[in-house]
Amino acid sequence: MKIASLADVKAKLSAYVDECQTEGPIVITRNGRPVAVLLAPQNDDDLERLLLARNPRFQALMAQAEESIKTGKTLSHDEFWRQAYQRADVRAAGPEAVSIPVATPGIAEPRVGYQTTEE
Repeated sequence: MKIASLADVKAKLSAYVDECQTEGPIVITRNGRPVAVLLAPQNDDDLERLLLARNPRFQALMAQAEESIKTGKTLSHDEFWRQAYQRADVRAAGPEAVSIPVATPGIAEPRVGYQTTEE
């Protein structure tokens, strides 16, 4: 694992991208402290795992699911798919569609707002 300063990575980004593809992750530091990691995903599945591992909305959803399991608020296989298809039908019908009540416990929606910043 290589360690490089942010200033050096900024000056030679293309070279560092090439290097992380062959040599592995590069820890990027600012004032001697780690602030980022540059790494190349091995494939699309690896990229998806990396992104989900750091996604606050996904982490909140997983925490909610774990809590539901601990408290016994689970759905049978058939009930899960019934609710999933029901929600898909409602979403496909558009915003004017009337919401169909579902049996509790429902499929949890994350309680955390998640916004992206576009630069």
